[in-house]
Amino acid sequence: MEQQRNIAILGSTGSIGRQTLDIVAEYPQLFKAHLLVAHTSADLLIEQALRFMPRVVIIASESHYDKVRAALSHLPIEVRTGSHAIAEAVVDPLIDTVVTAMVGYSGLESTIAAIKAGKRIALANKETLVVAGELIEQLLATSPSKLYPVDSEHGAFYQCLMGERRDDVAKLILTASGGPFRTTPREQLETMRAADALKHPNWSMGAKITIDSATMMNKGFEMIEARWLFGIAPRDIEIVVHPQSIVHSMVEFVDGSVKAQLGLPDMHLPIRFALGLPEGRLRSDCRKMTIDDYANLTFERPDMDKFPLLRTAYDAAAVGGTAPCTMNAANEIAVAAFLHDKIGFNDIYRIIERTLTRVPVIQHPTYNDFVATNEEARRIAVSLID
Repeated sequence: MEQQRNIAILGSTGSIGRQTLDIVAEYPQLFKAHLLVAHTSADLLIEQALRFMPRVVIIASESHYDKVRAALSHLPIEVRTGSHAIAEAVVDPLIDTVVTAMVGYSGLESTIAAIKAGKRIALANKETLVVAGELIEQLLATSPSKLYPVDSEHGAFYQCLMGERRDDVAKLILTASGGPFRTTPREQLETMRAADALKHPNWSMGAKITIDSATMMNKGFEMIEARWLFGIAPRDIEIVVHPQSIVHSMVEFVDGSVKAQLGLPDMHLPIRFALGLPEGRLRSDCRKMTIDDYANLTFERPDMDKFPLLRTAYDAAAVGGTAPCTMNAANEIAVAAFLHDKIGFNDIYRIIERTLTRVPVIQHPTYNDFVATNEEARRIAVSLID
């Protein structure tokens, strides 16, 4: 890497954002936090700004703007607010790389703006491709922008495919930990609450993605993300449960051979890899794997009846158009309700399925179609809860 890169971190106070700042601190000669964005976590955003001295910070929630502005008023840091301010800020010509770590649909507008501005994008917001993969693919085809995956599974696919011909790929094998309910009897899921679902066995993640892991909706999202990132049909993406979370994903080739990428369940590794691209890997003193970590690796098929949202994701991908957008919107509403103990665990699936039946599918949608579909799906999902 020839010179220091200015980094924009969208979602700097979330799990991925905080770990990205760890990488920035690990390599101060390579990376500079230029823009930090948070939704409502004003105190942590202020703390990050005081430490990393970005040029701009954005607190999306306008009700927290005065607090952030007052805390940073003595520093040469510009403070902005509002969701549209994010899309406006990422086009700054001084920004080299945009880390999209915002949760859910909220990352779409700013990712599109970054692509149009030709930025390098380290994509941690899988919902961008779930909701609007076809549109993102079209925009990337006419932009110098490059998109590098941050998810450990997609970073694994990327590494397994390096130096390979795409025509030689038979299928992608997407691994899943199985989440906190992998061994829970199906009949007990009806009684599970948020506190139970938030106990993930391997990964430390935000609340929303942890619930998605519990329902395995997250793997459905990752399947759709992989479909757009690597141009592989959903039918050629297999999901397998791997409880140890050491094999992050695998690629099977037409000659029957399989490549796997292994690593500890630590998101610093895929973030570091994505930020080092395209030049190469960044040396680190992080803990390395030993035989004790990979001595006993097991794999099993996912239970589609116990975790029906996996089937829902494949069905939505097959329908295409705005169907995945509807699925994502309903999931965000249902997960939020579950986290507040307004609905049961299995109700998440029921609300998503019912919403999908009520929102018309638009094939080859425009950006405005995605916006309208997202709003309609959310309205319907809320009505099913109330």
